[in-house]
Amino acid sequence: MAMPNPYLQYQEQSVFTASQADLILMLYNGSIKFLSRAELAMQRRDMPGANDALLRAQDIILEFMATLDMEYEISHQLMALYEYLRRRMIEANIRKDATIVSECLGMVTELRDTWAKAVKISRGQAG
Repeated sequence: MAMPNPYLQYQEQSVFTASQADLILMLYNGSIKFLSRAELAMQRRDMPGANDALLRAQDIILEFMATLDMEYEISHQLMALYEYLRRRMIEANIRKDATIVSECLGMVTELRDTWAKAVKISRGQAG
């Protein structure tokens, strides 16, 4: 019988107990991780690895798009930004262009940083 991996158990537990704001932050971090992997894979000429990483980053962006509450104006702006990112990731994958991946990585990092600041401000006001 295989021993459970404590790191994987911790990771799973942190997802189950995270707030919605923390889950969004985790998703942004995941997208950054996969875009970084895609960029590195392209530099190493590992095109299957780049493809896999880009597909996973796209999946996260699609999840953001699917869960936006379109009642708010900011959601419409985010939808346009997410759609742009998704198209650019597809283009990067087709062209195998690390420059496009780098552009997407910068944008997602900025979104993550902005979200992290908003969460910090929100928690500061709540506490």
